Amino acid sequence: MSQVKKELPHWDFSTVFPGLESPEFAAGFQSVIDAIAATVALFDENQINRLDTAVPVDDDLVALSETIINRLNEIDEQIHILQVYLYGFLTTDSRNTRAQARNSELLPHLSQRSLLGTRFTAWIGSLDVEQLLEKSAVAREHKYVLLKAKEESLHLMSPEQEDLAAELTLTGGSSWYHLFSNYTSQLTVEIDRDGEIEKMPLTAAQNLAFEQDRDLRAQAHQAVLDVLAEAAVPLAASLNSIKGETLTITRRRGWESPLEMVLFYNAIDRPTLDAMMTATRNAFPDFQRYLKARARALGLPKLAWYDRLVPLGQGEQSWAYGDATEFVMTQFGTYSAKMRRLAARAFTEGWIDAEPRDGKRGGAFCMGLRDEESRILTNYEVGFSGVSTLAHELGHAYHNMCLAVRTPLQRETPMTLAETASTFCQKIVENAALKTAVPQDQLIIIDGVLEYAARVVLGASSNFMFEEKLLAKRTERELSVEELCDLDRETQLASLGDALEDGSLHPYRWAYVPHYYGATFYNFPYTFGLLFGLGLYAQYQTEPEPFKTGYDELLSMTGMGNAADLAARFGIDIRTPDFWEASLDVLRADVDKFEQLVDKIG
Repeated sequence: MSQVKKELPHWDFSTVFPGLESPEFAAGFQSVIDAIAATVALFDENQINRLDTAVPVDDDLVALSETIINRLNEIDEQIHILQVYLYGFLTTDSRNTRAQARNSELLPHLSQRSLLGTRFTAWIGSLDVEQLLEKSAVAREHKYVLLKAKEESLHLMSPEQEDLAAELTLTGGSSWYHLFSNYTSQLTVEIDRDGEIEKMPLTAAQNLAFEQDRDLRAQAHQAVLDVLAEAAVPLAASLNSIKGETLTITRRRGWESPLEMVLFYNAIDRPTLDAMMTATRNAFPDFQRYLKARARALGLPKLAWYDRLVPLGQGEQSWAYGDATEFVMTQFGTYSAKMRRLAARAFTEGWIDAEPRDGKRGGAFCMGLRDEESRILTNYEVGFSGVSTLAHELGHAYHNMCLAVRTPLQRETPMTLAETASTFCQKIVENAALKTAVPQDQLIIIDGVLEYAARVVLGASSNFMFEEKLLAKRTERELSVEELCDLDRETQLASLGDALEDGSLHPYRWAYVPHYYGATFYNFPYTFGLLFGLGLYAQYQTEPEPFKTGYDELLSMTGMGNAADLAARFGIDIRTPDFWEASLDVLRADVDKFEQLVDKIG
């Protein structure tokens, strides 16, 4: 096994196919297309769609249902590997025209697969699922999938309308999202450094928020605002179009609102969301306390937007990438050898792409590839926040490894539970770093903990309010650039209060946050994941060995039950504010400690 790389690595997809131009890729691509076509033929031959009359659940129907379930699992495995392979090129080089062309070629076939899913749901909705579960072992293994499909079938349009919607999304919402993704990844910003003009990608300019020079941070922030202002018209068109499509489809499928639909697909109910959001609103003043203490640590009356990420001085601990990888592996090993081995594979087998560069997507994410393998994209910046992000994404990889024992249909994890393992792994690393740190390093580490928590409590709450209001207004008409900016400021103010200096809110967050474009309400799941993960971590600290016996199984079942039932396995009631308040109390204690350290260090 090779040494852990100390330079910032690029991920390796050559273990899947030698390259986009290779015969192996061409054969794999064609194999996916053929498999989808064969499955369409299977569905057509057996009339897999909504049935007008009831059919008996006899041996023939049981055999057919098992054939259909197994076939969907088979093609989903093939499709997933191919999609992740292409995504590996598209997210690291937005100018890769070959990858874009092959992805575009694949999209109509993915639309067919989407329609197969709709037909399967409609068909299951026509059957006596309880009888099917009694007679079929394969059905029982997929019980949650089938019961959810039965309920979802109540929210389907006619087969002809679903077919049309699947085709239209290719030139509708999907195309608008690709415009957003490609356009923003190619935006460049000019920065004046010592009289020299430096041209850099938008994400690189945003990363200047980590620089110690406040004038440079302010300049970069204003330059980013200027570039986003110039790019705002097509981005507003994209956002309006995507949300308009969401509202139309939601209404035509009989959902009360997009939020009702999202709650269903996230396997939680409104009482759970309300309990969590009530608790988070109660915590707004505590996170505002953190931001005000951070201003004191920087010697400022109040923070500006561009002061939220700058490191609070120099710590004794080095967090260069090589140091980060060794530290993460060591700390994962304190939980289990299995978790350490997972991290070691990721670092030594080319799973991670860490270098920021032109044409590469910003932020960080993890995607399962095949079996126990994942691929992780991050834009590593030296500092504990970079370490924390790395641990977070490796937590997703650990979750993927636990899910590998399940079928593709069983692995479909809702966004709410997708952050469970990532939060847990992040907490392992953060707590370990605090134990041996001197006060200045403790300040830096807790600052990183609270900066992330502020993003997923204050930030996600603000994003939730923004999207809720945006969708309400979009039912009437499109919103202008100015209206989107005003709405962004309004909802940021609701969560941040007076914690930032006047005029410092970011009016163009809507123009670069990808979750607004690629999903609906992809904000509160982060809050859920953080607080749920903190609750689980608290249980681990209390009873580590009993916890370990059930944790991996819980992670393997996140696509096989609703959140409340899975939480109940650990004695957690997520429909009351008490659990969420207890998790937030952990963060309140961190705010108290942070304030003490700021006052102590001066």
